[in-house]
Amino acid sequence: MTPRHFPAPSAWRRIQTAWGLPDLAGKGRFVTANVIDSLGNGLVMAFTVVFFVKTTSLSLVAVGAALTVGQLLALPVPPVIGLLMDRYGPRIVVAAGNWISVAGFIGFLFSHAAWHIVLWQFVVQLGSNAFWMGNSPLIVLVARGVERARWFGFVRALRNVGVGFGGAASAVALSIGTVTGLRAVMAVNVVSFAVAGWLVITFRGADPSEAAGAGPAEPKAAEPEQATGETTGRPAGGYRTVLKDTRYLRLVGANISFVFASTVVSVLLAVYVADNLDVGAWIGGVLVVLNTVMVALFQTLASRWIEARGPATVLVLALLLNAAAFAVFGALLALPGWAVIAGLLVAMVLYTVAEILSSPPTSELSVVMAPEHLRGRYLGVYQMSWSVGGALAPALLTALLAGGAALPWVFLTAISVLAVPLVLGLDRRPAATSEATPAGDAASVEQLDGDPVG
Repeated sequence: MTPRHFPAPSAWRRIQTAWGLPDLAGKGRFVTANVIDSLGNGLVMAFTVVFFVKTTSLSLVAVGAALTVGQLLALPVPPVIGLLMDRYGPRIVVAAGNWISVAGFIGFLFSHAAWHIVLWQFVVQLGSNAFWMGNSPLIVLVARGVERARWFGFVRALRNVGVGFGGAASAVALSIGTVTGLRAVMAVNVVSFAVAGWLVITFRGADPSEAAGAGPAEPKAAEPEQATGETTGRPAGGYRTVLKDTRYLRLVGANISFVFASTVVSVLLAVYVADNLDVGAWIGGVLVVLNTVMVALFQTLASRWIEARGPATVLVLALLLNAAAFAVFGALLALPGWAVIAGLLVAMVLYTVAEILSSPPTSELSVVMAPEHLRGRYLGVYQMSWSVGGALAPALLTALLAGGAALPWVFLTAISVLAVPLVLGLDRRPAATSEATPAGDAASVEQLDGDPVG
């Protein structure tokens, strides 16, 4: 038999492999859309409050309350988006999410009263939920069964870099200070999100039917008749099926621990450092920069390590690293001033490594553990852990901090440790899956069980 000779990989492909990057060939529109979304979300996170304070006659307290109410109104939305995703697929949902956000940002430009802000913040949050719910299954389709951990790590790194650059851009805009300049920045956001939606809707590399011959393919979205064996046009099961799936609910429960952990930098760290530790407030900014730079530099490299191990093993390690980081943060109260800065740096490194390790496997498991004909509904429940956890964390963590400087760190350490049993064995297919899980998804879960993907 004549031996087959394969061309040597290009220099660029060798660089991609060395840095843990996925194969980006033919994925330019998808990558560009994610870059735009990351930059836009970073801009909005750092920009919205000041935008309304400067462009309306409302007080800071009124603006903050209106934005919070708008977000709270969007809490029940993910299950509805899940139904739409099962019907139309993740690509349509992601593009629609971008365009819904465009409508919200246009509304921001014409908001003058508190109820305007509530309404348009609800719309923006609706678009954001649609985007993030659809993006994970879209990544799985883009990956086509290979390099999934690398794709999730790469998108996570893009998001982190985008948030950093978006925040820097908003700082420049705020330094200009004119109302016209602020409105111009918001108008740029409108255009960029509209373009991102167009890039996603015109990108053809995420259609399941195109995966044939491109390596191990992701399971094709099941037609209702195929999923049920009936001709009713509706897939079997619903949210009751999701709520009976205890394995998936374990993932959702464990993710709440990661959601609370993700709010530490934005909610807790700066106040804790400034008010409770005998160091300068400047160290808080240094810690945020350290976190941002580490994620940007090492997220894709870590994906090379993650893809060769079972997701449950990686998640256990991430939870234990989080617990160690929070224990160190709390222990700093008992250290002398000269040791506090070193302790803060150690704690932030542990926290950031946990963040780097946790993001790809949680995102991947949330998709591949879900039966494909109910994937949108499953992701609707998973997204609720982000929505509810993100809404509760600021109030709970700040209340604990007011009760005692060590209390939030004790709480965060405890929920990290308690989440460990929840993730054990999640990447192993249960014994009886022939009826509950479509064959394609069962194969995906088996592939995750400790074997490299791609």
